[in-house]
Amino acid sequence: MANAFVAVLMGSDSDLPVMKSTLEVLKSFNIDYEVKVTSAHRTPAATHEYVTQAEERGCAVFICAAGLAAHLAGAVAGITTCPVIGVPIDAGPLQGHDALLSTVMMPGGVPVATVAIGKAGAKNAGYLAAQMLAVGDAELRQRVKEDRQANAAAVIAKDQSLQEKLKSL
Repeated sequence: MANAFVAVLMGSDSDLPVMKSTLEVLKSFNIDYEVKVTSAHRTPAATHEYVTQAEERGCAVFICAAGLAAHLAGAVAGITTCPVIGVPIDAGPLQGHDALLSTVMMPGGVPVATVAIGKAGAKNAGYLAAQMLAVGDAELRQRVKEDRQANAAAVIAKDQSLQEKLKSL
């Protein structure tokens, strides 16, 4: 898709420190994105309008981050047939477990791909969006493969370093 982009929606601007991981991953793959604060509860009409317009402009994947009741991803999934990735934010007294359940427990036929709570999930949301876009983009698919290989090489190098340190113990 020529002008395809990822829309990163957050229920609050306080979610940005967690969601920076998503943006860094998208940037690393040269994937265009937009970031918006919108609420499933406080601004439902604006959320609906943005999702509809974004889809018309070429949004291919929506990433939605929210804490507590965390209905943003589900609300977006109810509007679009594009893939929706939900990122439960680790906030509130339940440290994101409520957000996880609110995000993952969708009715049949309205899926939300839900990642881990917090920063690890935010990072994986970026990677998952890249993999989704790579299905139709051979160049992006190659960059994703190379990134995966670089991560594997880094783990092997860390193990080799550890093995050397253990010899001197």
